[in-house]
Amino acid sequence: MGSRNTAKRADALRSIDAIVQAAAECLGRNPEASLSEIARAAGVGRVTLYAHFASRAEVVDAAMSRAIDRGNEALDAVDLSGDPLVALARYVEVSWQLVDEARALLVAAQRELPAGRIRELHSGPAARVETLVAHGRAEGVFRTDLPIAWLVNVLHSVMHSAADEIRAGRLTSDRAAAHITATVLAAFTPPGKPVPEPDAEV
Repeated sequence: MGSRNTAKRADALRSIDAIVQAAAECLGRNPEASLSEIARAAGVGRVTLYAHFASRAEVVDAAMSRAIDRGNEALDAVDLSGDPLVALARYVEVSWQLVDEARALLVAAQRELPAGRIRELHSGPAARVETLVAHGRAEGVFRTDLPIAWLVNVLHSVMHSAADEIRAGRLTSDRAAAHITATVLAAFTPPGKPVPEPDAEV
C-alpha cells in the first residue's frame, strides 16, 4: 500500500512539473495560451491539469514562480560589490536578459495575478536592488531624498516599460539595457550632481 501511494505521489509530482514547464514555454510564446494548449504540451489531459491547478491563474502563478526562482539563481551570480554605478549596470544587464526572455509570461501574469502577488514574487530581485541602492547612498552616488522602495520601483517600472516599448515596436531588445541604465542613472543621481555616463564595463 505504501509503495503504491509513493508511486502515485511521484506520478503527481511529474505531472505538476510537466504542466508548469509547459505553461512557461506556452505562455512564453503566447500570453493568451489556453489551458488546453498547456495540457497538450505537457502530455496530460485537462482533467489531470485541473486536478493539480484549480484555475488558469494558478497555472500562471506556478510558471511565473519557476521563472523568478531561476532568475534569482542567475542574479545570485551577479557581483554587486564595488563601484555602485558599475554594479547597477551589471544588475540591469542580467535582469533585462531575464525580463526579455520572460516578456510574454510577464504579460500573462499581469493579466491573471493581483498586483500584490506580482510584487511578492519579485521580492527577491527587489531586495537586491534595495541593498545596491543603500550601498550607492553610502558612497554618495545615489540620491537620499527619496525612499529606497520608491527607487526600487522606478528601476523595475522602467524595465517593464522597456518590455512594453519592444512589444510596440519602438525599441529593440539589444538596445534596451543601455536605455534602462541611462534612465535609471538619471533617476538615481542626487539632485544638482551631473548624471554619470553609463559604464560599459559590466
